Amino acid sequence: MSKHKIRNMEQFAALSGLSRPTVSKYFNDPDSVRPTTRRRIEEALERYEFRPNIYAINQNRRLTKNIGIVVPYLADPVFAEHARSIETLCAEAGFRPILLSSHGGSEQESENLDSLRSLKPAGVLMAPLGRASDRSAIERFCRDVPTVLFDSNIEGMGEAFVGSDNVSFVNQTVDYLCRSGEPPCFFEMRTPANPNANKRRTAYIEAMARHGEDPVVVAVEGDGWGFEEIGRQGAHSAIAAGDFTTNTILCSNDRLAIGVLAACYERGLRVGRGPGCALRVASHDDHPFSRFTCPALTTAAHDYAAVASHSVEKLFELIENGGKSGQRTETLFPANLVVRASA
Repeated sequence: MSKHKIRNMEQFAALSGLSRPTVSKYFNDPDSVRPTTRRRIEEALERYEFRPNIYAINQNRRLTKNIGIVVPYLADPVFAEHARSIETLCAEAGFRPILLSSHGGSEQESENLDSLRSLKPAGVLMAPLGRASDRSAIERFCRDVPTVLFDSNIEGMGEAFVGSDNVSFVNQTVDYLCRSGEPPCFFEMRTPANPNANKRRTAYIEAMARHGEDPVVVAVEGDGWGFEEIGRQGAHSAIAAGDFTTNTILCSNDRLAIGVLAACYERGLRVGRGPGCALRVASHDDHPFSRFTCPALTTAAHDYAAVASHSVEKLFELIENGGKSGQRTETLFPANLVVRASA
């Protein structure tokens, strides 16, 4: 018998050395896990004298097994990677994930929420558009359906938010670039599609001040989600106008950086730190293709696995508690700098 007082399934999973989705899957249907896993859970139940909230579990069994996953733009590989990880975790826990893309539009985002509401999901994981979202539509939906936001935060919406720490992203890239060469200019869209871009610009300005350097923000025109082409055209214009006052360009996101690399190639400018290199280029996100660009892109990486697993854990906890957490929480995971040939 253990002296540990276990208050919820999250603590039980941690103490028994099992994943939270596996424990949830067992309580939803004990026969759905492998016999060895079932024995391990049942031994842990006896050891820790844990008795889950049977009323809540029985209530949840009356719900559908549908879990909605809504992302702003599924063609963006960053969101595709988030969605793939979340979808896998939900399926492993015995739920039916339903993945919907808002295709960059607020009307489609609202229609996705209406469609999910009609399916009576057990819960929803949502990465909202942000600035373009219909806040009233999301607020109404969150009142009706247990919802956890991920990647893009809208203050006060949903029962929890899980994302990446954008200040951590920018601090790591700026610190490295200032330490290893000329300080960076910041390259972004004048009207960013994703709200994380604004946080990154602010963090860049603050980091440059900490280094005693003047910030140089180069904002280019462009609307929508075609970031690579916006980055390519914007870089051509900025280079021709002499807007980059140092030889180092820090892009708001990797998709813009891919466009910058394309523009440099077309102008015959070599990117990197070696002999004959005209520019250094770095960025943020660790886009799944960033290690395959030419040269490979230096970037600050999301912890995709941590964001996905914690988002799913928060939603399962929310479902088990009847859809309300009592207090909205926000969890941010730091970035990890990945140095490659472009800087």
